[in-house]
Amino acid sequence: MTEINEYFNPVLIEPPDFKLLADQATFSHNITVHTENNPLKKINDYRIALIGVPEGRNSLNIGSSKSPDIIREQLYKLAKVPGKTKIIDLGNMKQGVTFNDTLAGLTDVLTLLLNENIFPVIIGGSSALVPAIDKAFSSLKIRYTLTEVDSRIDYEPERRETDSSGYLNKIFANPRNNIRHYINIGYQTYLNDQQVINRLTRRHADLIRVGDARQALHLTEPLFRDSDAAVFDISAVRQSDAPGTLYPSPNGFYGEEICLLARYAGISDQLKVFGIFEVNPEYDKRYQTSALTAQIIWFFLEGFSQKQYESPALSDSNTGRFIKYHVRVSDLEEDLIFIKSNFTERWWLEIKDESGNSSYVACSHEDYIKANHNEVPDRWVKAVNRLKI
Repeated sequence: MTEINEYFNPVLIEPPDFKLLADQATFSHNITVHTENNPLKKINDYRIALIGVPEGRNSLNIGSSKSPDIIREQLYKLAKVPGKTKIIDLGNMKQGVTFNDTLAGLTDVLTLLLNENIFPVIIGGSSALVPAIDKAFSSLKIRYTLTEVDSRIDYEPERRETDSSGYLNKIFANPRNNIRHYINIGYQTYLNDQQVINRLTRRHADLIRVGDARQALHLTEPLFRDSDAAVFDISAVRQSDAPGTLYPSPNGFYGEEICLLARYAGISDQLKVFGIFEVNPEYDKRYQTSALTAQIIWFFLEGFSQKQYESPALSDSNTGRFIKYHVRVSDLEEDLIFIKSNFTERWWLEIKDESGNSSYVACSHEDYIKANHNEVPDRWVKAVNRLKI
């Protein structure tokens, strides 16, 4: 496939100094790697494509451009991912003459992969690259939900230029964008403008503070289940676990918590793009941050290998896979309708519009319990409000 070869440089990394696993047990032997001797061809044979994007322009975190290969070195040392999912490492994208050239090239690649039903995993680079995801979805006319795991909400309404700390400006300001819903998991109040939080709350965004997320991490899983794109900023992890970034914080997620969030993203049967950004090897200590980033990617892929495609079958009452519960809440005219999977024990809410058409919102068992205690779940309220818009 000549056209995609033109976008990528082959993978070229040094073999590790020492090995903890036998060659046949390592991640690098679990995938196909684009090298000088193995050009890209028949990529539609693969389900997942790893994309390195060594681009740090349009960001103060310029050293993030060096991260893809260093993360790769750590990733290739890990064990094989369970399952039979076919993975290809496309290599590093060639850097454009300008940052916008790189952004346009990444948009082309994402559009091509999504069109071929190949799942892109982006290894950044800075988060200034995220608008390429929006452009790809818009070009394919896909209405999407974006979930950002980040200590800061990258939105500054008054800023004119777009960079890694304000990439949402470009997405929200574009009248042709196809973003349907925005979610942030892990923001830290003291690092964010309260006016921005208020503004996004009025737009019915889901904003989850890091303390609330950590208190019940499993309650974030339904948010990923309803997402089309998930982007992780490594600064969402506390500095003691991930020092290798320009703006670390002493608070944030622990390493094992961010890996669990990545696994939730992996098992989502709606997710179409995953990316991790802002790792800067210049600030790292003994590869601590790049090793954690590699493990985040590994846990995402491990979750992906166990994905169960249940959402498309929710409207089919004849599968026998689901149980439907009607719950009466005194403040509502009609029953709340919950659906539970007999197989995975995951839950959804069924919501009907004015025409009687059903849509399904991922929820938790706790939402069902709350409804049985005569309380309207917040998740239902937000979903109904979004439906009205």
